[in-house]
Amino acid sequence: MTVPLESVVQLLPAVVDLPFREGYVWSIISVSLYVSLIAVTLSTLFSIPVAIVMGFAEFPGKQFVKSVINTGMGFPSVVVGLLVLFAVSNQGPLGSLDLIFTKEAMIMSQFVLATPPITAISLAAITGVSENVRDAARVLGGTRLDMALVVIKEARYGIVTAILAGFGRAVSEVGSVLIVGGNITSADGISKTRTLTTAIQLEARQGQYETAMVLGVILVVLVLLVNAIVVRLGDQGVQ
Repeated sequence: MTVPLESVVQLLPAVVDLPFREGYVWSIISVSLYVSLIAVTLSTLFSIPVAIVMGFAEFPGKQFVKSVINTGMGFPSVVVGLLVLFAVSNQGPLGSLDLIFTKEAMIMSQFVLATPPITAISLAAITGVSENVRDAARVLGGTRLDMALVVIKEARYGIVTAILAGFGRAVSEVGSVLIVGGNITSADGISKTRTLTTAIQLEARQGQYETAMVLGVILVVLVLLVNAIVVRLGDQGVQ
Protein backbone atom coordinates (compact mmCIF):
# COMPACT_ATOMS: atom_id res chain seq x y z
CA MET A 1 0.00 0.00 0.00
CA THR A 2 1.36 3.41 -0.94
CA VAL A 3 1.50 6.02 1.83
CA PRO A 4 0.74 9.60 0.69
CA LEU A 5 3.73 11.93 0.87
CA GLU A 6 1.75 14.46 2.91
CA SER A 7 1.02 11.84 5.58
CA VAL A 8 4.70 10.91 5.81
CA VAL A 9 5.71 14.56 6.15
CA GLN A 10 3.11 15.17 8.86
CA LEU A 11 4.38 12.17 10.81
CA LEU A 12 8.04 13.25 10.69
CA PRO A 13 7.87 15.72 13.61
CA ALA A 14 6.34 13.10 15.90
CA VAL A 15 8.82 10.43 14.84
CA VAL A 16 11.99 12.44 15.30
CA ASP A 17 10.66 14.92 17.90
CA LEU A 18 11.46 18.08 15.97
CA PRO A 19 9.97 21.53 16.66
CA PHE A 20 7.90 21.79 13.46
CA ARG A 21 4.63 23.65 13.65
CA GLU A 22 1.65 21.87 12.21
CA GLY A 23 1.59 22.26 8.44
CA TYR A 24 4.99 23.95 8.31
CA VAL A 25 6.87 21.20 6.47
CA TRP A 26 4.13 20.57 3.95
CA SER A 27 3.81 24.29 3.24
CA ILE A 28 7.49 24.73 2.40
CA ILE A 29 7.42 21.58 0.25
CA SER A 30 4.39 22.97 -1.60
CA VAL A 31 6.11 26.31 -2.21
CA SER A 32 9.32 24.60 -3.37
CA LEU A 33 7.53 22.33 -5.83
CA TYR A 34 5.16 25.06 -7.05
CA VAL A 35 7.95 27.51 -7.80
CA SER A 36 10.47 25.05 -9.24
CA LEU A 37 8.08 23.00 -11.38
CA ILE A 38 6.44 26.04 -12.94
CA ALA A 39 9.82 27.70 -13.56
CA VAL A 40 11.28 24.56 -15.16
CA THR A 41 8.14 23.94 -17.24
CA LEU A 42 8.24 27.48 -18.62
CA SER A 43 11.98 27.20 -19.18
CA THR A 44 11.55 23.89 -21.03
CA LEU A 45 8.86 25.36 -23.29
CA PHE A 46 11.27 28.18 -24.13
CA SER A 47 14.59 26.32 -24.20
CA ILE A 48 13.75 23.25 -26.30
CA PRO A 49 12.50 25.23 -29.33
CA VAL A 50 15.55 27.50 -29.09
CA ALA A 51 17.84 24.45 -29.00
CA ILE A 52 16.03 22.90 -31.97
CA VAL A 53 16.31 26.07 -34.06
CA MET A 54 19.99 26.46 -33.21
CA GLY A 55 20.62 22.79 -33.92
CA PHE A 56 19.17 22.93 -37.44
CA ALA A 57 19.67 26.51 -38.59
CA GLU A 58 22.77 28.45 -39.52
CA PHE A 59 22.73 32.19 -38.93
CA PRO A 60 25.20 35.01 -38.24
CA GLY A 61 26.20 35.19 -34.60
CA LYS A 62 25.29 31.58 -33.82
CA GLN A 63 28.58 30.91 -32.04
CA PHE A 64 28.15 34.08 -30.00
CA VAL A 65 24.67 32.98 -28.90
CA LYS A 66 26.05 29.57 -27.91
CA SER A 67 28.77 31.28 -25.89
CA VAL A 68 26.19 33.41 -24.08
CA ILE A 69 24.12 30.32 -23.27
CA ASN A 70 27.15 28.42 -21.99
CA THR A 71 28.21 31.42 -19.90
CA GLY A 72 24.72 31.58 -18.42
CA MET A 73 25.16 28.09 -16.98
CA GLY A 74 27.66 29.50 -14.51
CA PHE A 75 26.03 32.87 -13.94
CA PRO A 76 25.98 33.75 -10.20
CA SER A 77 22.53 33.18 -8.77
CA VAL A 78 22.72 36.18 -6.44
CA VAL A 79 23.27 38.44 -9.45
CA VAL A 80 20.19 36.92 -11.10
CA GLY A 81 18.28 37.58 -7.88
CA LEU A 82 19.41 41.21 -7.83
CA LEU A 83 18.40 41.73 -11.47
CA VAL A 84 14.96 40.21 -10.89
CA LEU A 85 14.56 42.22 -7.67
CA PHE A 86 15.29 45.41 -9.58
CA ALA A 87 12.85 44.41 -12.33
CA VAL A 88 9.96 43.88 -9.88
CA SER A 89 10.82 46.73 -7.49
CA ASN A 90 8.96 50.02 -7.53
CA GLN A 91 11.69 51.56 -9.68
CA GLY A 92 11.79 48.62 -12.11
CA PRO A 93 9.87 48.01 -15.32
CA LEU A 94 7.55 45.50 -13.60
CA GLY A 95 7.03 47.53 -10.45
CA SER A 96 3.37 48.17 -11.19
CA LEU A 97 2.63 44.42 -10.97
CA ASP A 98 3.53 44.34 -7.25
CA LEU A 99 5.58 41.13 -7.55
CA ILE A 100 8.26 41.86 -4.98
CA PHE A 101 8.61 39.11 -2.33
CA THR A 102 6.14 36.81 -4.08
CA LYS A 103 6.29 33.29 -5.52
CA GLU A 104 5.93 34.79 -8.99
CA ALA A 105 9.19 36.70 -8.55
CA MET A 106 10.85 33.49 -7.39
CA ILE A 107 9.57 31.74 -10.52
CA MET A 108 11.11 34.47 -12.66
CA SER A 109 14.44 34.04 -10.91
CA GLN A 110 14.45 30.26 -11.25
CA PHE A 111 13.36 30.53 -14.89
CA VAL A 112 16.46 32.61 -15.63
CA LEU A 113 18.68 30.13 -13.80
CA ALA A 114 17.18 26.99 -15.36
CA THR A 115 17.07 28.19 -18.97
CA PRO A 116 20.84 28.13 -19.79
CA PRO A 117 21.48 24.50 -18.71
CA ILE A 118 18.32 23.21 -20.36
CA THR A 119 19.13 25.03 -23.60
CA ALA A 120 22.84 24.15 -23.66
CA ILE A 121 22.45 20.47 -22.82
CA SER A 122 19.52 20.04 -25.22
CA LEU A 123 21.51 21.72 -27.99
CA ALA A 124 24.49 19.45 -27.31
CA ALA A 125 22.21 16.40 -27.47
CA ILE A 126 20.61 17.51 -30.74
CA THR A 127 23.87 18.42 -32.47
CA GLY A 128 25.42 15.20 -31.20
CA VAL A 129 23.02 13.05 -33.24
CA SER A 130 24.86 11.40 -36.13
CA GLU A 131 24.52 12.95 -39.56
CA ASN A 132 23.61 9.47 -40.82
CA VAL A 133 20.27 9.78 -39.02
CA ARG A 134 19.47 13.02 -40.83
CA ASP A 135 20.66 11.60 -44.15
CA ALA A 136 18.47 8.53 -43.72
CA ALA A 137 15.40 10.68 -43.05
CA ARG A 138 16.24 12.82 -46.07
CA VAL A 139 16.71 9.80 -48.37
CA LEU A 140 13.34 8.41 -47.29
CA GLY A 141 11.70 11.61 -48.47
CA GLY A 142 11.19 13.20 -45.09
CA THR A 143 10.48 16.89 -44.76
CA ARG A 144 12.50 19.19 -42.49
CA LEU A 145 9.88 18.60 -39.82
CA ASP A 146 10.25 14.82 -40.18
CA MET A 147 14.02 15.16 -39.88
CA ALA A 148 13.66 17.30 -36.79
CA LEU A 149 11.33 14.78 -35.15
CA VAL A 150 13.70 11.91 -35.89
CA VAL A 151 16.67 13.83 -34.47
CA ILE A 152 14.68 14.80 -31.36
CA LYS A 153 13.73 11.17 -30.83
CA GLU A 154 17.38 10.16 -31.01
CA ALA A 155 18.35 12.99 -28.64
CA ARG A 156 15.52 12.35 -26.17
CA TYR A 157 17.71 11.11 -23.32
CA GLY A 158 19.95 14.14 -23.58
CA ILE A 159 16.89 16.40 -23.54
CA VAL A 160 15.54 14.62 -20.46
CA THR A 161 18.94 15.10 -18.82
CA ALA A 162 18.75 18.79 -19.68
CA ILE A 163 15.35 19.15 -18.02
CA LEU A 164 16.57 17.34 -14.92
CA ALA A 165 19.64 19.57 -14.77
CA GLY A 166 17.43 22.63 -14.97
CA PHE A 167 15.16 21.30 -12.23
CA GLY A 168 18.15 20.47 -10.06
CA ARG A 169 19.49 24.00 -10.32
CA ALA A 170 16.07 25.52 -9.68
CA VAL A 171 15.02 23.44 -6.68
CA SER A 172 18.43 23.68 -4.98
CA GLU A 173 18.68 27.45 -5.36
CA VAL A 174 19.12 29.57 -2.22
CA GLY A 175 20.64 32.96 -3.00
CA SER A 176 18.28 34.32 -5.63
CA VAL A 177 15.08 33.06 -3.96
CA LEU A 178 16.16 34.64 -0.69
CA ILE A 179 16.65 37.98 -2.44
CA VAL A 180 13.42 38.05 -4.44
CA GLY A 181 11.23 35.93 -2.13
CA GLY A 182 12.29 37.10 1.29
CA ASN A 183 11.95 33.70 3.04
CA ILE A 184 8.56 34.75 4.45
CA THR A 185 6.16 32.75 6.63
CA SER A 186 2.81 33.80 8.04
CA ALA A 187 2.16 34.33 11.75
CA ASP A 188 1.06 30.70 12.15
CA GLY A 189 4.30 29.42 10.61
CA ILE A 190 2.88 28.52 7.19
CA SER A 191 5.22 29.31 4.33
CA LYS A 192 4.48 32.11 1.92
CA THR A 193 7.82 32.28 0.12
CA ARG A 194 10.00 29.95 2.22
CA THR A 195 11.37 26.95 0.33
CA LEU A 196 13.14 23.83 1.52
CA THR A 197 16.56 25.28 0.74
CA THR A 198 15.97 28.59 2.52
CA ALA A 199 14.41 26.72 5.46
CA ILE A 200 17.49 24.47 5.68
CA GLN A 201 19.75 27.51 5.73
CA LEU A 202 17.65 29.20 8.42
CA GLU A 203 17.50 26.12 10.65
CA ALA A 204 21.25 25.54 10.33
CA ARG A 205 22.02 29.16 11.24
CA GLN A 206 19.84 28.80 14.34
CA GLY A 207 21.69 25.65 15.39
CA GLN A 208 18.74 23.34 14.64
CA TYR A 209 20.93 20.84 12.82
CA GLU A 210 18.59 17.86 13.22
CA THR A 211 15.75 19.86 11.73
CA ALA A 212 17.98 21.00 8.87
CA MET A 213 19.08 17.42 8.21
CA VAL A 214 15.49 16.16 8.04
CA LEU A 215 14.58 18.95 5.61
CA GLY A 216 17.65 18.04 3.57
CA VAL A 217 16.54 14.41 3.38
CA ILE A 218 13.08 15.52 2.25
CA LEU A 219 14.66 17.70 -0.47
CA VAL A 220 16.80 14.81 -1.74
CA VAL A 221 13.80 12.46 -1.80
CA LEU A 222 11.73 15.01 -3.74
CA VAL A 223 14.50 15.48 -6.31
CA LEU A 224 14.81 11.70 -6.76
CA LEU A 225 11.04 11.33 -7.17
CA VAL A 226 10.82 14.11 -9.76
CA ASN A 227 13.82 12.67 -11.63
CA ALA A 228 12.20 9.23 -11.71
CA ILE A 229 8.91 10.66 -12.97
CA VAL A 230 10.56 12.73 -15.72
CA VAL A 231 12.67 9.79 -16.91
CA ARG A 232 9.63 7.53 -16.94
CA LEU A 233 7.58 10.03 -18.93
CA GLY A 234 10.47 10.47 -21.37
CA ASP A 235 10.61 6.71 -21.94
CA GLN A 236 6.84 6.42 -22.40
CA GLY A 237 6.77 9.34 -24.79
CA VAL A 238 8.85 7.53 -27.38
CA GLN A 239 7.21 4.10 -27.17
